[in-house]
Formats: sequence, C-alpha cells, structure tokens
Amino acid sequence: MTRDEEKMSNIPKINIMFDMRAPDFGAAISDLYTAALDMAAFCDEMGVYSINVMEHHGSDDGYLPSPFVLAGGVAARTKQARILLGAVILPLHDPVKIAEQIAILDIMSKGRVEIVFGAGYVPSEFAMFAVSLRDRGRLLNEGIDVILRALRGERFEHDGRPIYVRPLPIQAPEDIIMVGGGVEASAKRAARFGVGFAPMQPGLMPVYEEACRELGRAPGKKWEPSAALPLSIHLAEDPEAGWKLIEPHALHIVSEYAKWADQEANSHSPFKDLHDAAALRASGLFAVWTPEELIARVSNLESNARLGLMPLLGGLPPEHGWSSLKLLQQCLPDLRKHQQ
Repeated sequence: MTRDEEKMSNIPKINIMFDMRAPDFGAAISDLYTAALDMAAFCDEMGVYSINVMEHHGSDDGYLPSPFVLAGGVAARTKQARILLGAVILPLHDPVKIAEQIAILDIMSKGRVEIVFGAGYVPSEFAMFAVSLRDRGRLLNEGIDVILRALRGERFEHDGRPIYVRPLPIQAPEDIIMVGGGVEASAKRAARFGVGFAPMQPGLMPVYEEACRELGRAPGKKWEPSAALPLSIHLAEDPEAGWKLIEPHALHIVSEYAKWADQEANSHSPFKDLHDAAALRASGLFAVWTPEELIARVSNLESNARLGLMPLLGGLPPEHGWSSLKLLQQCLPDLRKHQQ
C-alpha cells in the first residue's frame, strides 16, 4: 500500500459527484465547469476516495454528455483520487473508441480510472444516436467483450473489423471496468465478464457474488450504495437553512430523472413518485447534516462505507458547494479517528 493509499484508507470512501446539470434558475454553466475542476483539485488534496462524472445526452439542463472530456480535466488537476465515470451508456458508443479513451485516461491519471458501463434506458438518447433500445443488451455485451479484449492487448477481428488498440492502460481492464444496473441480469453480466459490479440500489450484491461463485471466479470491485446513507449529503451549520438552499436543486434532479424513468417500462428508479419537497425530504435521498452529525453517523458505519456529496447539486451556486466542502475538510481529522 502506498502512502497515499494508506492515508485514504483511514477515512470513509468519500465520493464527490458531478453531473453538471445547469437549470435556468441555477448557476451559469461556465461557472459550474470552472468550479468542478477547482473542487476536484481541492477534494483530491483533502484526500477523498473518488471523483465521479456521469453521462446523459440531449437534456435541457445540459447534463454532462462527454464524461471522458471532463474526466481528462479532473485527471490533470488531481494526483490521488480515483476517477470514476459512471454510468457510461455503452450501447451509444463505438466500443473501440471507448477502449482508446479508457487507455489514454488511465495513462494520464497514472492508473486511477474506473468505468461503470450501463445499458441506458432513455428513448430520446437512443433515437439521437440512431440506436434501438431493443438492441441495448446485445450491444452492451458485445461492447464489454470488445473493450476487455482490446485493453488486454489482443489483435483481433470483430464483426468484420480489425481491432488493435495502443497504447494500453496502466491497470488491467478487469480492475477498471464495472457493470452497472438495477436488475439481476446486470449482476450476472458482471460476473460473466469477470468484472466488478456497481448496482443502482442496495440488495443486488448477493446475486453478483453467487453468480461469481457458480462461475468459479472471485468477485471483482464492488461499488454498492448503502441503504443507510443518502445519495448525496450537503453539510451546513444550520440544516434548515441548508435545506432551503438545496431544495429547488434537488427537486429539479428528482423530477428530471423521474421523467426519464416514466419512459421506461418496469422502471426501478428511486426517483419516481417524489413529486414535492416534503416527499423528497422524507425519502432521505438527499440530506443536510451538520459536521457533528456527519461525524456521529460515520462512527456507526462500516469502514468501507461510501459517503456521496454533490457540491454542484442541480446547478447549485458554487459558493454553497464550497461551503459544504470546507465543512467536510474540517471534519476529516475526526472522521479519520473513527476509521483507525
């Protein structure tokens, strides 16, 4: 274990997330992108475990469509945090191009990249890329296979195409790639390909572990949300005032995800039916805690617990996100004590 890894192992796995939504009532999009890179550098120096960038397309609020571009900026501004792209909607992309981008990003970051691949579910996105939703499972399977083979260094043909990717990443591809999803099929897919699993909701990890056992494989990386933790925590000295600040931004996120989920049959989205502020707050998906409350809650968590913060939540003005991050920085000495 390196010195930096030892340092980070003494605190909860703090994940800083950026989806870059910029609704009209929030901060200007140029300010949000500037802040995201500055915040990534600040959080990296602080010792957070990971910085997560996401992907969607054609969203009115500018949801990040190019995660590899932003991740490259994060790689240039950071030295130790893992850089997580998730979920990348693989059926919308040429897997050979994705393999090349993974390799370069992993080299740029000196082996800090993790990618969660998802099948996607938003019809308008698939229409935009001229891809059929009916083909998403097949395309996801084929894409993962091509990427794994390419990043292992193979020279091969697929669907009549000669494929040869160079340079290769620093990490083994199985240490980079995870499969995401909210159904048992996604857990079994991850096991079948011998890669990690990052479910959307708690409860699917046993399915993944059992599928790995049946295949005689050790489970890969596991990135599971905790039922005991919110999706995102905002820190404030006054929780009521803090909630008033984030409420419209959190409501925007929930309502936009719910619109997409409504287009999908048998949706497993946790954002459905959260139509007002009271229901949203009661759901516990977003929380505003004082530093003292964060420290108290962490003392009762497992050492591998993942704490999520979205400092630019739904276009939240950067000054409010900075306030939360600086309170997190003040908490770190006490958080480390609980993890020793």
